[in-house]
Amino acid sequence: MKSYIFITNEGFTFQPEDEGAEPDIENSQVLGYAKGTDKNAAFNNLLQENQYLLDTKFNKIICLELKDLNVFKKASYFYLEDFR
Repeated sequence: MKSYIFITNEGFTFQPEDEGAEPDIENSQVLGYAKGTDKNAAFNNLLQENQYLLDTKFNKIICLELKDLNVFKKASYFYLEDFR
């Protein structure tokens, strides 16, 4: 089985503690993770496990294969406050 992440770049987000009516930042959102023999099987599994996605207004979903299953253990984190 291969592992995949599904994201979309549709939508916007707000900065923490922002009280404005307009979104501040274009972003990508993680919609979920799924496994399958290929990307199509994984996408079908994602939808079976997260049927609420069909009720959202998201349309364009990007699928990326996760080659390294330890990707999160190897992640680096940066804090902007350290650079201000």
